Amino acid sequence: MKYHTALVSLSALLFASSALNAQDAARSTPMAPDLPPAMPAAQDVDYAGTVSLDIDATDVARGVYSVTQVFPVAAGTKNLILMQPGWLPGNHSETGPYSLLANFHFYADGKEIPWVRDTVAVNAFHLALPEGTKAVTASFVHTSPVRGNEGRITMTREMLNLQWEKMSLYPAGYYTRRIPYKATVKVPAGWDVFTALDGKVRSGDTLTWDVTDYQRLVDSPIFAGKYAQSWNLGHDVTMNAVADKPELLGIAPEHMEYYRHLVDEALATFGARHFDTYDFLLALTDRMGGIGLEHHRSSENQYEPKAFIDWDAMDWDHNVIAHEFVHSWNGKYRRPADLWTPDYQQPMQNTLMWVYEGQTQFWGYILAARSGVQSKQTVIDQFAVAAAKYLEGTPGRSWRSVEDTTNAPQLARRRPLPFVSLTRSEDYYVEGALTWLEADQIIRSGTKGKKGLDDFAKAFFGMRNGDWGELTYDFDEVVETLNGVYAYDWADFLKTRLYKTNQPAPMRGIEMAGYKLVWKEEPNSYEKGRAGYSNSLNLTYSLGVGLSADGTVGSSLWDSPAFDAGLVNGSQIVAVNGEAYSADTIKKAITAAKTGNAGADKPIELLVKRGDHYETVAIDYHEGLRFPWLESTTPGKENGFDRLLDARTR
Repeated sequence: MKYHTALVSLSALLFASSALNAQDAARSTPMAPDLPPAMPAAQDVDYAGTVSLDIDATDVARGVYSVTQVFPVAAGTKNLILMQPGWLPGNHSETGPYSLLANFHFYADGKEIPWVRDTVAVNAFHLALPEGTKAVTASFVHTSPVRGNEGRITMTREMLNLQWEKMSLYPAGYYTRRIPYKATVKVPAGWDVFTALDGKVRSGDTLTWDVTDYQRLVDSPIFAGKYAQSWNLGHDVTMNAVADKPELLGIAPEHMEYYRHLVDEALATFGARHFDTYDFLLALTDRMGGIGLEHHRSSENQYEPKAFIDWDAMDWDHNVIAHEFVHSWNGKYRRPADLWTPDYQQPMQNTLMWVYEGQTQFWGYILAARSGVQSKQTVIDQFAVAAAKYLEGTPGRSWRSVEDTTNAPQLARRRPLPFVSLTRSEDYYVEGALTWLEADQIIRSGTKGKKGLDDFAKAFFGMRNGDWGELTYDFDEVVETLNGVYAYDWADFLKTRLYKTNQPAPMRGIEMAGYKLVWKEEPNSYEKGRAGYSNSLNLTYSLGVGLSADGTVGSSLWDSPAFDAGLVNGSQIVAVNGEAYSADTIKKAITAAKTGNAGADKPIELLVKRGDHYETVAIDYHEGLRFPWLESTTPGKENGFDRLLDARTR
């Protein structure tokens, strides 16, 4: 019977194929067009001369950066290809943004020449040069976003964040480290300017620096501002802050001391340093766009405006500094071999992001606690939020591995997703950190506390003191270094935790460290601070939604009670059990409906608005409010987590 069915099915397929062939007789069938030549591969040779790059960054009213570049060309050059950088370090995908550059004009020895954009590599400009051309001048503007929905705002009336790669071109066909650049920038009158570039010379409000290569230039952005201050953190490390208002810079001296401890703790953890000087670039702002981006000798960071002056209340906001500092070792110096590229056109491969970002996330938490940049309780609470996410908040773990989420930056380009709990996003950060916590506890358990992930950090990141280059690695080196610290089947451990789907929630590291996940009716300190500041409400682990101040759904957990009731992103809860929506109203309704309480026999009724449509939905949920906490399993006694978070230098 099965054989007969198969023959019938095959006959049907053959008939369908014949029918398709018959249709082709009346169907035009073009062939694939030829593609233009690919961009020339980068060669490890010197460019013909030093490129000058002049930027006028004074138009704060319109957010426009005006740019002039001069490219010397070798004698006899007939064609020049100039590129906008596309694959930018730290972005993990081709981000450009190409469309923000405009008003292009190119000149050969002063005479304007036409340009043609490549039809495939749309960030490439082809220039045919007149005979005898000695230099090509490019003139254009970078139209930085003036509203958040246009992209990240980088210029306000009080500050700017100049990222060279967003407003410059480079010649195709060369390793970027072999292209010399001489940069000059004009800023608004009286503004302070901070960057890791060497050799600063200031004349009025125009600044220039020593000639450097394009790779290092791109790796050395500028923060500049009307209200600014610097603090020496020791070890040739400086904190440079700009702010929306001058009073926001008034950090208490004892709080700035925590950043000095951060430097001490990082150097103690990694051993070697791969910078001569290091500059934290920090914006205290809600006007310029948020950022946390790593560089070899600096980092770009944003805090909420009052993060310095309301220190305790804003403790939840302080972690980015620690995270980005770790990247000087992990990501900038040590870099996955398939992620490193010679220019900004060759695509990056993200297969080891769970080391690059995952272990950085881990050390960002740990060093923040060891230094006091964040309180120990806040860091433990961040781990609680992470554990809950992968225990109950990410059903997508059933089909998608952590390793596959390393493709998320290229798939989603960090745009919002409708059901991120199912699709998953860049979980290599936080689930990666939980995996490294387990690795730390395995080492500590196996060596009776004599070793931990600190020993891996020194061995893996702490070699070649003073090397400012990039030292690449692969999976095998990670495993080999771990085995050098403590012999274990690390390859199987990593492959199982990170490369397989539908694994148990990554709780083992927390449990080995002497804590367990528990649920309470009030948010922990980290979640309370974060939600309180944004005036939002996280009901992910009860109804299954995250809500803004007016009841608009910002996230809907797949297969949760709210999801089953049809609440999706953009829906708005207008009323709860007949009362106008407020955070208190919905929390009281959830509590009243909890099993054992007076309202437990009734569903929670929500009036929901989506577009122009109103609907009353009933949610039959009776488990009450649930917020994640970590609770010690060794009350009154020091445990593994306590020892991991203890300062090493004080």
